Amino acid sequence: MALTAEDIKAVKGESDAQAVYREVKRTGDFEGFARQFMHSDDARVARNAFWVLTKASDDELSQLQVMLHELIELAVKTDSSSVRRLSLNIIERLKMEEEDLRTDFLDFCLEHMADVGEFPGVQAVCMKLAYRMCKFYPELMDELKVTLESMETAWYKPAVTGVRTRILSGKMK
Repeated sequence: MALTAEDIKAVKGESDAQAVYREVKRTGDFEGFARQFMHSDDARVARNAFWVLTKASDDELSQLQVMLHELIELAVKTDSSSVRRLSLNIIERLKMEEEDLRTDFLDFCLEHMADVGEFPGVQAVCMKLAYRMCKFYPELMDELKVTLESMETAWYKPAVTGVRTRILSGKMK
């Protein structure tokens, strides 16, 4: 069965998301699914498509590696906080090599990880991604640590402060 935007839009709960995931898994075309639905003009379709993709294993998501920069562009430019959070979670599960470092994306992550008005899920994943990008350059890692140390933890949720603590203590992988 070929999935349509209406099928994706109709996803209302976990069982629906799992059913769509099983269909994508059956076809084995995670990249095709992402390309078909992630840029939908209907934010609900895009959000639900990313939600379905979060069900995939890391091995299945590896098909999206070729789309890393396209996913980054979407995460940075979307007006939908749900699409931003879910796409960042997908990006975080992909490989990121030194040649993938983009200063615009690093700046985005640094800004959003410290933005107390941002959703905690976005803050935490931005912090993880900033850490991964900064690991390639000691001077960037020093800058990240200074930024993390200057964050007033009382303003942040436990998910964010937990990631911050793991990075500063050297326990982040």
